[in-house]
Parts: sequence; C-alpha cells; structure tokens
Amino acid sequence: MKYSSICLLILMALLSSCGSTEKRYRIGISQCSADIWRDKQNDELRMGAYFHDNVDLCFAAAYDSDERQVQQIDSLVATGIDLLIVAPNQVSTISPAIDRTFDKGIPVIVFERKTNSQKYTAYMGADNYEMGQLMGEYIAMRMKGTGTVAEVMGLKGSSPAIERHKGFTDALKNYPGIHLLTTLQGDWTEESAYQATKNYQGNLSSVDFVFGQNDRMAMGVRRALIEQVGEQARLPMFCGIDGLAGKGGGIELVRDSILDATYIYPTHGDQLLQLAVDILEGKPYDKEVSLMSALVTPDNAKVLLMENEEIIRQSAYLGQLHDKASGYMQKLSNQRVLSLFALGFIASLLILLVILYMYYLQRTKIALEREQMAHAQLDFYTQVSHQLRTPLTLIEGPLEKLAETPEMMQAGPQTTQMFAIVRRNTSHLTSLVNQILDAQTGGNKQLTPAEIDAITVKVSATPKAEDSPASESAPYISSEPADAAEQPRLLIVDDNDDIRAYLRSILQAHYQVIEAPDGEKGLKLAREEVPDLIVSDVMMPVMNGLEFCQRVKDDTVTSHIPVILLTARALSQHQIEGYQSGADAYITKPFSSELLLVRISNLLRSRRMLKDIWVSSVIAESNAAPGASESTPTEKDAVSQSSATKLTPSEIRDKEFITRFKKVIDDKLADSDLSVEDIAFDMHLSRVQLYRKVKALTGASPVELLRKARLNRGRRLLETTSMNISEVAYEVGFSASSYFTKCYKEEFGTLPGEDR
Repeated sequence: MKYSSICLLILMALLSSCGSTEKRYRIGISQCSADIWRDKQNDELRMGAYFHDNVDLCFAAAYDSDERQVQQIDSLVATGIDLLIVAPNQVSTISPAIDRTFDKGIPVIVFERKTNSQKYTAYMGADNYEMGQLMGEYIAMRMKGTGTVAEVMGLKGSSPAIERHKGFTDALKNYPGIHLLTTLQGDWTEESAYQATKNYQGNLSSVDFVFGQNDRMAMGVRRALIEQVGEQARLPMFCGIDGLAGKGGGIELVRDSILDATYIYPTHGDQLLQLAVDILEGKPYDKEVSLMSALVTPDNAKVLLMENEEIIRQSAYLGQLHDKASGYMQKLSNQRVLSLFALGFIASLLILLVILYMYYLQRTKIALEREQMAHAQLDFYTQVSHQLRTPLTLIEGPLEKLAETPEMMQAGPQTTQMFAIVRRNTSHLTSLVNQILDAQTGGNKQLTPAEIDAITVKVSATPKAEDSPASESAPYISSEPADAAEQPRLLIVDDNDDIRAYLRSILQAHYQVIEAPDGEKGLKLAREEVPDLIVSDVMMPVMNGLEFCQRVKDDTVTSHIPVILLTARALSQHQIEGYQSGADAYITKPFSSELLLVRISNLLRSRRMLKDIWVSSVIAESNAAPGASESTPTEKDAVSQSSATKLTPSEIRDKEFITRFKKVIDDKLADSDLSVEDIAFDMHLSRVQLYRKVKALTGASPVELLRKARLNRGRRLLETTSMNISEVAYEVGFSASSYFTKCYKEEFGTLPGEDR
C-alpha cells in the first residue's frame, strides 16, 4: 500500500504539471569573479533549478571589475529580472547599483561578500572574521606559540579580505611569541600573490608559516618562494581558505601535503536558490543566513575528497534523472487520457488494498487479543499454582520427615493407619491439583531431556529427578564433611518463612545454611558470603528468582555458584525461562526432600570435579624456561578436560577469572612482599571475596596456590637453568633460600639440589 500511494502521488503531480499555468521567475546572478569556487556554486544553482521548473537563471561574471559588475547589474535589471543574487566585488563601489535595483522593487540577495548598503532583502554567507580567527588559532597551535608568519590578503576593499585579516590578527594577539612579519596584498588570484611575493623587498626566508586568505594565493606565494630558494630548500608551511574538493582544489592540496590546512568556504548554491524561491513565492525566510564551514587538515582531507566524489557522482546521476524526467513529461502530455484511465484503475486498486489492509488489521487485533487472553490465563494459573503448591510442599515434606521419626515408627496401628490416610490423600490432592492446572493451561507438556540440553549444556551433567531413585540418596550423607566448619555453605532465598524453615530442617544436618527473604537481599548476601550453592524460589517480591539467578551468574564474585530454582511454576515455558536465566537445576513444588538432597550433592560433586582443572591451570608454569617446548602432563590434562565439554557462560566467566588470577600471580611471582590483599586489589575484590571465590573454584586458598606456583617455577628453573639455589629462591619470591629449601622438600619430597 505504501508504494501504491507513492505512485499515486507522483502520478497526480505529473498530471497536474501538464496543464499548470505556474508563474515563471527570472533570477539574475551577478558574480564578482570567475573561478573554480564560483563555477561550483553556479553548478549547484543549476542543480537547484531542477526542482523548480518555473525558474530561469541568468549568470554574469565581472572578473574582479567594479565597473563591469555595475554595468552587468543594470543590464540584468533592464532585461526584466524578478530577483537579483549578487556577490559584490568590493564593499562600497557596487552599493549604488544594488540600491537602484532594490528601489525598483526587485528583491536582492547579497551572497558571500557584504556591502555598506542596507538595501537588501537577505544576506547569506559564512563568517569571514571567524575563519580568519580560527586559522590564526590553528597556525599558533601548529607553531606551538612561537615563530614568524606572513599573510597575503585578498582584493583590497572587499569584505572577506577585511574581515579575515581582522580575525587573523586578533587571534595572533593572544600569542606574543608569534611575529607577523608582513601582510602582502593580492586580489584573490594566484598570480597576484605570486607577484606580491616577487615584489616584496624584505626577506621571507625566516617565515615559518604563510596564511593565504584563499588557497590560490597561498599557492602563489609558495610558487614564488620555490623559485627564490629552490624546491629542496626549507619552505614554510602554507594554509588557505576555500577548501574546494575538485582537481587542484584546497582539499586535494592538503591531502598531498602541499598545504598544511585549508578552511572550507561553503558554496551552497542549492540553498541559495531555495532562499530566492521562498522570497519570490512569499514564504517565510531568514534575512541573515549563516553558512557552516569547517577546517581541513591531513587527518580528514582524504575522507572529504571521498565524500565529494560521491556527491559528484550523485549530482551526475541526478542530472541524468532530470533529463529522463523531462522526456517522460513530454511523453506524458501525449498520453493524458490513458493516464486518467490508469489513475482510475490505481484508485480502485488502492481502495481494494485499503479494504484488505483493514481486514488484516482486524484479524491481527483479534489474534493479539486472544494472545493477551492466553497470557492472562497463564499468569492467573501460575499464581494459583504457586498458591496451591507451596502449602502442599509444606504438608508433604514434613509428612515425609515425620514418617522417618522413631516416634512414628513406634506408633500404634491406629495412629499408623490414620497417618497413612493423611499421606495418601495428600498425594491424591497434589495429583488432582496438577491435573486441574495442566488441563486449564492446555495440557502443557514438561520439558524433555533434549529440550533442556538445548537450553543449557550444564544440565546434562546433573542427574534428572526421574533418574535418581531413593536407593541412591546415600551419597549426599557420606560425601559431605562431618565437621561443621568444613561443611559447604548453602544460601536459601524464599519469601515464605515456612518454606525457609522447612528447607533449613532438611539441609542443616549436612550443610551450613544461611537465608534471605527476597532476591535483592539474597544477592547482597551471596556477594558477602560467597556460598557453595544457592536454593531459590522464583516468585518473590522486590527481585524475582529469575532476575536473581541471572545477576548471580553475571557477577564475577558469584558466577561459579550453582543455583537450584525451587518453584511451583511447573510448565515447560517456565522451565525454559529458568534455564535461560542460568539455573543449574529446576525442581517443582511439591518436591521430595531426598530428591533435593541428591541434586545438591551431585551439583557440589560436579563443582569439585572442576577444581582439579582450575588448580592445575593456576599452578602450571606459564613462562617456560628456554628450550622447553612441551606442556607438562598436568597442563595437557587440564586442556583435554576443559575442551572435552562445552563450557556454559558462567564457567567461561570462571575460566576468565582463573586466567586473570594466574596472570596476577605470574606477573608478581618474584615479589617476596606479595600478599593476598595485593592480589585482591588487582582483581578488584575484597580479601574475603577473593579467598572464597578461589577456594570454591580450586579447593585451595590464594596463599597455597601462590606458594605452589612459586615452587613449581623454582623447580622448572632448577631443571632448565644454571642458576644456584639462592638465585632461584629469590627469583620466585622467597626471601630466604633456607625457607625455600624447607617448602620445596615439603612439596616435592626432595631437596632442590637433588633435582638439579
């Protein structure tokens, strides 16, 4: 529909133009001179006329002659122009001709150069004072505030020459170390600057920088100096203004290091023509229009040239399009009747498309409403599921624990029978709740193992609930330390006080348990305590479990901690969200306490299996001695084990952490004063956070790993270099060779001299 509408608008515009009686305008353009800058501006004016077919342009060039420009202005007025665009040669000499034109009711646009006449409709141009000032600042910067400069001015009496000179000299006043040797007088042409340099009676050999008020005059001075001192002699740096992009223009000269810099004086012929048309058509316009300009240095000259080439290409293409459009308009005038029929057909087609589009929108709206209703229904039953399954968990779990107590085992037949009835009906109620919720949510299926593995490769390392029979629950008891100080630390995050109390009753016999009532407090506690495993609910206030899990896995301090999401959200899409947030396991309520303990034990066991890889990575020698070409067996084993399994994002972060930790140790291994506080500072962690993170990943403290790395480096040096034992000891950070020998004996069972 979009493209059809565009075609219709174009067709209507073309048809209306065939029979239009639009008023035509004749615009006179009086240029003060003829050069490549004016040529570029005139081309832009012609291009702007492509978009205004009712405009005719009449050009005249005065070739820097005041008398000729006055005659040309009077001649243009006499031929009957509707508007005059004039670039005055000088400030005062052209003013009478401009006044006469304005007094006849003809709008006048003064462009680029100013006059002392106030009889003009609008003025468009850049700030010549600012250009001179900025070039003065640039030259001062390039000369570092000291040196000698020379200036060559444009046509005497012209406003650009006056304003650029004032801006330039005002800028140099701020730099007393820079001396303006002379100001030569030119007339904007290269030849005038060349002759002014030739005629100069002083010595220009001491000049460090030449400022030409345009690029051509800067090149004229350069040519004269080359003739005087030779091309191989020391030449000053040159800069100018105009910054044309064509062949031999200022930008190309800067790119080729002939000029040090130039300043773009914009032409904007298209904008100038648009201003003229706005005035003629009575549209709003600004009386004073300032054009933006820019400094060109070797840093940006190449890019600006490339952009100009693209503009030229597009301009040529636009000209071709204009020619083709003119031909099409000619043909269109002979086919107007056919076009009217086509217009009717297109209008009918558009109406049909609108009807179809409205029908599509209606169908889309209905589908969206159905989807929103489905989401609302899902959210409702998710809330119901959470509200029902959480109490059922607090009934089923304690009943299981109660059944294992000596009191219940010794109870009489009547008590045992009543207890069995309660347990049986609780299980039946749980089954009914699950069936009702599954039916109401469309029978959503649970995730298959393949679907879970597609979400997270880590799940494959964790036994699934259905693969963990009750007979395998023993490992969680025998594998955990009996000493409370050595027990792994578990963090429980749940907003339900009863759930936390129940979980604490299950876990506190085997683990150290800490608790938090929501995700935000849980995240803070996880960073402070760095537990070995986290069990978290999903639906919580302040910060839900999914966000909590994601932030735990994204944090350097806690990324290694396994997370079990324990929740009533049992649908497959809920499990997908859980695993996508980085969870290592997802257990739905109500749950078996034995299943939870087995899952915790297996995750901790998997984490311990990674410790050997990490500790090998830390203590492995990174700066092998000369001649050593093969990795140690420990390094090879670490590489093969780490590459055998695809790492999860959190494991990748752990690997990056170990790599950074190893680098900090390697870089400062010879520093005998290196402490854990120093390492923690370099790792941007607190001492406690570093200790617990490294201990959790490697099973060893930072001090132990530092000592192991030093001893391994020392052993390598003893085996591969001629350094004596004292030298080796100091090289690896031991302040005394005797202590190095003692530690070496404890670590390897041999004395350092025996391994020589």
